[in-house]
Amino acid sequence: MDLSGLFTAQFLTVALVFARIGAAVVFMPGFGETFIPTRHRLAGAVLLALAFAPIVQGPPLPDTMLGLLRLLILEVTIGIWIGMTARIMMTSLQFAGAQIGMMAGLSNAFAPDMGSFQGSTLIATAFLIAGIALIFASDMHHLIIEALIQSYDVFPAGTILVGDLAQQMVKAVSASFYIGLGIVTPFIIMAVVMNLGLGLANRMMPSLPVFFVAAPVLIGAGLFVLVFAAPSMLRSFAVRFTEWLGLLTL
Repeated sequence: MDLSGLFTAQFLTVALVFARIGAAVVFMPGFGETFIPTRHRLAGAVLLALAFAPIVQGPPLPDTMLGLLRLLILEVTIGIWIGMTARIMMTSLQFAGAQIGMMAGLSNAFAPDMGSFQGSTLIATAFLIAGIALIFASDMHHLIIEALIQSYDVFPAGTILVGDLAQQMVKAVSASFYIGLGIVTPFIIMAVVMNLGLGLANRMMPSLPVFFVAAPVLIGAGLFVLVFAAPSMLRSFAVRFTEWLGLLTL
């Protein structure tokens, strides 16, 4: 028995699985957050690749280095697409948090960009952390792992359709914007009502310092609505994110 050939084949199989799983984990919500040390993310991706290698259907190993390089590029591309699409879905919470900060008068309450965009508000970062906590508290990370395994049925190893990936990426961006706009609707209604009321008060009392009065009223009303609306907002995000993961498990 040629043990060196056997070990080489096993190593290349794990390397091809790691190319997809590692690229997906870099961007996957919960697993690829920037505040998780890089070596921990790398170790997690290696462990997942070792666990997935015996159960996924990999492509036949090529005989040439050029063929192997082609397979690695295809697998990395698919992995990046999966992770980036999941991250785009996650940005719906950041979009909602940024809009809430603007409407509640907290747009200047900046916070460190823990995986979110530069200059994110405190509420956007809080929603991001809440979404990550929800993924693990609701065992949604099990669905993420299952989706990564089943992605080999949806996107067989060694094959790729660039047009379909681009089209699905555009759909993910559209769905993320729709989700973010949908869960922030209570605050849009609150902002319209509050600003309309303050505008009428200013017209009836021109001497009223409306800018000084409006700030604490908007902040108080925004925090009040946030307390009652946050659970349903996170629930709506979890439902839509789970539905997207289900597309990879068909």
